[in-house]
This record gives sequence, C-alpha cells and structure tokens, in this order.
Amino acid sequence: MLVTCASAKGGVGKTTCAVHIAALLSQNDRTLLIDGDPNHSALKWAKRGELPFQVVDLMAASRHTRNFEHIVFDTPARPKQDDLEALVDGCDLLIIPTTPNILSIDATLETVDMLNALKCARYRILLTIIPPAPRKTGEQAREALVDLPLFERSIRQYAAYEKAALEGVIVHQVKDRNARIAWRDFEALGKELLP
Repeated sequence: MLVTCASAKGGVGKTTCAVHIAALLSQNDRTLLIDGDPNHSALKWAKRGELPFQVVDLMAASRHTRNFEHIVFDTPARPKQDDLEALVDGCDLLIIPTTPNILSIDATLETVDMLNALKCARYRILLTIIPPAPRKTGEQAREALVDLPLFERSIRQYAAYEKAALEGVIVHQVKDRNARIAWRDFEALGKELLP
C-alpha cells in the first residue's frame, strides 16, 4: 500500500500523521516513510531517536522502495495542481490532514476542488489537532465537511506528540499521561486504513 499525506496548509500535523501511520503499518509489514518535505521533519524526527520503520529522503527513495510492503509519503505542504496530479497518480490513498481552523478547512476545500477536477476518489480527510472538550470545533469541522470522504476517527491534540517528535519515537513511547490515549487515536485510524 502506498499512502500519501498531503496538505494545502502547513501546521496541520501532516508529518505527525505520516510518522504514526507508518508506525501502524510497520506492526505487520516492512514499511518505509519517504520524506519529501523540504523541512525534512520526518528525517529529523527519526534522527533524534529510533522509529520502527526506515525513513529516507525523497532523493534516495528509488533505491529503497522495492524492499517494502508499505510506503508512506510525507509531501511538501501546499501542492500545486500539477504536483497534486502526480501525487494522486502515484498512491493508493491520499490522506489530507486538516485542523478545525477555518483557514485549514478552506485550504482543504480548495484541495478537494482540485481533486474533483482530476476525477480522483482515492482520498480521505483526517481531522487533526482537535482541541479538548468543552470546545466543539472538532464537531463543527466535521459538520462543515460532512459530504466529503472523512475518516471517522479524528486525531486529538496532545502535548505527547511534541514530546514524541523531540525524542524521535512514537507517541506511546513517551512519558506523558496522555501518550497511550493519543496512540489509541491512531490505532482506531488504522482499523479504517486496513479493515
């Protein structure tokens, strides 16, 4: 399976999603994460600790891809129409992380318009960085995107993700009272990815 994480806006948790989706897929099969983001966030994450899968730069990807059952591609933010067309052509599933922020939702809707113009149906929107109750922005975002292909599971906002990135590990490995809860969000997402 080739999964691509792409977003029309930065700061939506794209790399965090790519890292944790790769971790889920690596539980059963050899998984490669390709870091195509100019910031090299996934590579930096991997260098700070130890991840259960290999991470390579986009320029080195062709040498590595044949050895893996699953590939997760972390893309640069804000892909143009041509880039999006290539991304769609080269993956089994395009995941579009978006926060419940109106600017993020607007950018996601623009991406969906481009995908519709490309006649692409192999995408799903993942709501990320959902603030805790009593705030209802997650529910409001879900309502705003109700007619679009959404994952049932949202990824809630926890400081444990920041700790995981700093330590170079998966979120359930950090010492934080919400680390296991944060990981359960991704485990539930995994059931939707690989039913």
